[in-house]
Amino acid sequence: MMQINCPWCGLRNATEFKQHGEKPPRPDVATTTMEQWHDYLYFRSNHWGVVKEMWFHSAGCRQFFTLHRDTFANKAIRSEGDPR
Repeated sequence: MMQINCPWCGLRNATEFKQHGEKPPRPDVATTTMEQWHDYLYFRSNHWGVVKEMWFHSAGCRQFFTLHRDTFANKAIRSEGDPR
């Protein structure tokens, strides 16, 4: 089972979390076309390898954080958050 290091709670089983998808860079609001916004909101690249994703600790602290995950090995590499 994959273990995820929550920035607030520490190392936990992946079953405590919900994945909220990739975290691509947000386009510039002033220069982005409707087609680019559509692609940003609805299409994901589904990379094979290390990806940056948003996760939610649903069975714990209920905080969102960024997780770098290797989709090939299904391993959490590192997490980013702002623990208070």
